[in-house]
Amino acid sequence: MTMNKEQPWKFYLLAVGLAMLAAVQFGLFSQPSVQAIPYSQFLQLLEQQKVSDLRVEHEHILGKLQEPINGRSAFSTVRIDPALSEQLGRSGVAFTGVAEDSTVANVLGWFMPLLMMLALWYFLFRGLGQKQGLGGLMGVSKSRARVYVEQDTKVTFADVAGIDDVKEELTEIVSFLQNQAWYARLGAHVPKGTLLVGPPGTGKTLVAKAIAGEAAVPFFSISGSEFVEMFVGVGAARVRDLFEQARQAAPCIIFIDELDALGKMRGIGSFGGNDEKEQTLNQLLAELDGFDPREGVVLLAATNRPEVLDPALLRAGRFDRQILIDRPDRKGRLAILKVHLRKIVYKHDLDCERIAEITPGLTGADLANLVNEAAIVATRRASQSVELQDFTAAIERLVAGVERKGSVLRSDERQVVAYHEMGHALAASSLPAMDPVHKVSIIPRAAGALGYTLQRPTDDRFLISTQMLRDRMVVLMAGRAAESLAFGQVSTGAADDLGRATDIARQLITRFGMSPTLGQAVLERQQAGYLGESVLRQERKDYSEQTAREIDLGIRDLLAEAYGRARALLEQRRDDLEAGARLLLARETISPEEFPPLLPQASEPATYTLVDTSK
Repeated sequence: MTMNKEQPWKFYLLAVGLAMLAAVQFGLFSQPSVQAIPYSQFLQLLEQQKVSDLRVEHEHILGKLQEPINGRSAFSTVRIDPALSEQLGRSGVAFTGVAEDSTVANVLGWFMPLLMMLALWYFLFRGLGQKQGLGGLMGVSKSRARVYVEQDTKVTFADVAGIDDVKEELTEIVSFLQNQAWYARLGAHVPKGTLLVGPPGTGKTLVAKAIAGEAAVPFFSISGSEFVEMFVGVGAARVRDLFEQARQAAPCIIFIDELDALGKMRGIGSFGGNDEKEQTLNQLLAELDGFDPREGVVLLAATNRPEVLDPALLRAGRFDRQILIDRPDRKGRLAILKVHLRKIVYKHDLDCERIAEITPGLTGADLANLVNEAAIVATRRASQSVELQDFTAAIERLVAGVERKGSVLRSDERQVVAYHEMGHALAASSLPAMDPVHKVSIIPRAAGALGYTLQRPTDDRFLISTQMLRDRMVVLMAGRAAESLAFGQVSTGAADDLGRATDIARQLITRFGMSPTLGQAVLERQQAGYLGESVLRQERKDYSEQTAREIDLGIRDLLAEAYGRARALLEQRRDDLEAGARLLLARETISPEEFPPLLPQASEPATYTLVDTSK
């Protein structure tokens, strides 16, 4: 319920009325009903036995007069100390007592507990209600959108880099807000809703703020989770209030972040709060239907889980324009790095191209974090500027974790780790389809790795061939193969390698149709959202047990083939394996410049058969 302007006045009038009733109750405006007499006169009347029905209180004496005074038979007098009254009586002076005025004390005695209860409710219950979704009884249905203006956002398209194609599409929205008449002359109007989708950290919120900064209009920013409350109907009321505020402030932009918290597919699950979410979503759909884009209100939303959104939310006429903001390519990473490098002091000859080259897959947020980590590394070594080596150290920290130099491995364990990592490195340098080796280390990391082999990609890849997948499996299996060659047995250090190699083999057979025995059928459909591999949704298996057995046998054959190729490569380079392991034990970290056998070589002929995975 929304409190209008008349309700505070009604509240004040009610408070004044209660105060007047209390005043009447305590006799502030009433006339005394008894005759007040001096105490000396009372003593005289008492001696003359002209009083009756006496009632002695702590400070007063009440009774009746046999001879009324001023037409009143009831009297009252204030008591005085008996010794003092006796002395005053002997003097013959008329005297009377004066009682203390306790009206204020009585009023406070009645009202102070009430005031304390109101204060306790305001500070405790109201704060708890807001945290639990009550939000205050008078403002429960008010929208919690934060309103920014151009001076608050301070973000323009100059602060957004690496997504030039997206900026071109969003420029139309800015142009519409700045010149509505020009777009309306042919009957065109801006799309009602624009949905920004993409992985976390790619700059969806930043792009929305840049639109508001460029258009110089109010910017209503709110998260989808702030619409969902424990009371049914509250979220829908907040949606109505948000759109009403936006219409009054038009032209403006409404930005709903994390739309999936509000717009999840209806009819799934029956847990508590489901009715509230559905009503809130229904109200949003109704507002979009009655939403006239010519009013100058632009609705933007962002999510990294578009696969869970309700289809009614994405149909034409609602969020009818979806813009993908994906991870930047090499050119985009270079542009993003230049934006963030303006905030630090770096060496004038810093090779930004090299940094963009060795950071594939990083988002804009990752690159911002990388620049900050590099500045921290340079500060620790008391440098005057940030250099390339600081970025290299920052990349290793982000990829492999913090070095745990305090963790001391046993000598036999260090040997196993050294041979294991050198096996990975030599296999990667022997296969031309693999990225070149950048660094090999046996220093334990916070990520749980006892060592790591860091490869540096030379370019961005969008298609992966069968040969590349098989070579990746060879590199993963080379660590265990090196252990077997050097010690005649294997350890548990290859557990993560085996899991990754098994995943590649399964996808090669079931998703990419690269198995010669099972053919090109897609046996397992997996839909990965933008949150990564951890949210893979595997559908029900619709193949026979015989096919499942063939899949298992195919995975086993691929792993055995990869292990055999890795062992054969390392047997051919056994001397390099021994020399590299000894050098790694001595220095703990080596690069291809320090150990030339790690430079790219071509010991196996490479065959490439690109497979179109888009169909």
